[in-house]
Amino acid sequence: MNLRYLTLTHHVPALHPAAMFLLVTFLAIAFLFRKAFCSWLCPVGTISEYLWLAGRKLLRRNFLLPRWLDLGLRGLKYLLLGFFVWAVTSMAADQLAAFMNSPYGVIADVKMLNFFRHIGETGAIVLGVLVIASLFIQNFWCRYLCPYGALLGIASFFSPARIRRNPETCIDCAKCAKACPSALPVDTLVTIKSAECTGCLECVAVCPAKDALNLSLSLPKIPALPLRPRTLPAWGMAAGIAVLFFGVVGFAKTAGYWDSHVPQATYQQLVPSADQAAHPVPGEN
Repeated sequence: MNLRYLTLTHHVPALHPAAMFLLVTFLAIAFLFRKAFCSWLCPVGTISEYLWLAGRKLLRRNFLLPRWLDLGLRGLKYLLLGFFVWAVTSMAADQLAAFMNSPYGVIADVKMLNFFRHIGETGAIVLGVLVIASLFIQNFWCRYLCPYGALLGIASFFSPARIRRNPETCIDCAKCAKACPSALPVDTLVTIKSAECTGCLECVAVCPAKDALNLSLSLPKIPALPLRPRTLPAWGMAAGIAVLFFGVVGFAKTAGYWDSHVPQATYQQLVPSADQAAHPVPGEN
């Protein structure tokens, strides 16, 4: 919503701007380095990884859903993303401002915290189901339900970075495909273009054949020079992610755009009754 407000008014919103700058950062990372946020930075992704690793240790394996069901479920996160995009883009600038400046919008971060501090029965059941499902199926939430990952996947589809396999040096051991958390057929493709690729480099790490698999960055075409993919080492990718993350966050902090400009008295008035703050409906008084 803040990003939508910025594009409409060209003014940085005063409430919760940090989330907007983080979104911009993660979109930039996705465009340059695939969905690296999901595999390198996301705390939910980290928890998910520990869960499926624990499931593999306890059950000696993880399970793969039938391809038809897997493809169908993968579309759920794009449906969720579509709903949120529709909801936000259908609001005008004044509606966005009214929503963000309502008591609900001012303390939205507190309400999110209270959701976990005072979680109800329904919330606990949903979280429990997700945890159990993540023990059996790799990255269940990330693979099927995360709309944030869906957005980053669309951005990464246009990324110049690609996992590339050299058929001439490949020994067809299929270790790369077995290591891929997204269950992509790395061993049968020359270039991985899927929006599901998170740029985790697990496939590159397990490849036993020299120069058979790498992350390549196709640079913009320059007249009179051929377009040749440049290999991007893991340390280069890590450095690029760090530069983008700390660069954007550092800019937002030094420019005074990071913190919400809410008077302390307003917080003291609204926080005690945060659970009673109702979600405003756009267009209604």
